[in-house]
Amino acid sequence: MSNAKMRYIIMHGPGGLVLVEMPADYAYQLSALNLRLNKEIDKLTAANVPALPRAVAECNDLELLTEQDEIVGGLAYINELERDFAAIEEKSYPLISLLTEIRALQAQLEQWYEEEAESHS
Repeated sequence: MSNAKMRYIIMHGPGGLVLVEMPADYAYQLSALNLRLNKEIDKLTAANVPALPRAVAECNDLELLTEQDEIVGGLAYINELERDFAAIEEKSYPLISLLTEIRALQAQLEQWYEEEAESHS
């Protein structure tokens, strides 16, 4: 990775901790998106709603002390989130608004990573 400033979002979910590395300028957006999704997910009526971890903290530095924990890249996390929510077969709730928010952050991250790659080539 480059010298770009990164932040870490610590989430707690059914499978334990989820540690997401995000460009500092976008970390708050992921935290806010996660809190909104958690607020809205109970309104979904579909059978295939994914289990969603809840953001509990953000920090600038993160040192892992156990081997079983791993840090997930922000773009990988948001891509998986988008796939999970795109697969929901929701009839009652306007799911498109949640997907729009996910995809907006996804597009911003894709552009950020492209610009980072170009600046180091």
